[in-house]
Amino acid sequence: MARDVVSTESPKSAGAGAGKQLKAPLLDAAGKRSKDVSLEEAVFAAEVKPHLVHEAVRAEQNAQRAGTAATKSRGLVSGGRAKPWRQKGTGRARQGTIRAPQFTGGGHTFAKVPRTFIQKVNRKTAKAALRSALASHANEGTIAVVSAGTFVEPSTKLARGLVEGSGLKTPLVVVALAEETSLIKSFRNLERIVIISPSEVEVSAIVWARSLIVSEGALPLVQGRAS
Repeated sequence: MARDVVSTESPKSAGAGAGKQLKAPLLDAAGKRSKDVSLEEAVFAAEVKPHLVHEAVRAEQNAQRAGTAATKSRGLVSGGRAKPWRQKGTGRARQGTIRAPQFTGGGHTFAKVPRTFIQKVNRKTAKAALRSALASHANEGTIAVVSAGTFVEPSTKLARGLVEGSGLKTPLVVVALAEETSLIKSFRNLERIVIISPSEVEVSAIVWARSLIVSEGALPLVQGRAS
């Protein structure tokens, strides 16, 4: 799921934002830049490390797997207490139980058992991967900030005009606070747009998105998760 910008980032351009104050446009209702919002340099100017992004995305996707698949081995199927026929004299191959895999209704040779697919990722590694994903958007100019006050009441038409006017490409992730209901309701009916809260920000979601919109209230929390 990793975007090309992450997987092909060169070491020279990985820290392109370092040494200067990073800013993101604050979009108005028409999707135009009204002013600039400063971004935390420690997060959005971090070095992009594709191998850490790959490790974090794999771990997040594996954590979503149920791991409940199971089949019966020959020790779990019923029946088969006696030999199906005598050992010699029948002209058939010797058999000890009808619970063997070659019989219909017999157990599986390598039966599946419930398991967990969770992979451990160190806390520092996870934070570095999140910083890499966010820095990739900052380097490409595909991150924008929006004020919840722009949406006094829910309006899908207003949200569509903001996205089209800004030139941001989909799929698009919108990060907003739970109490910013008008903003959430405005974006949630648009195609290929996903709304998440700051606590739900994961590397896989940031990498999947071609553009990222963060509300002014949610920006400090997003930066806090990655710093």
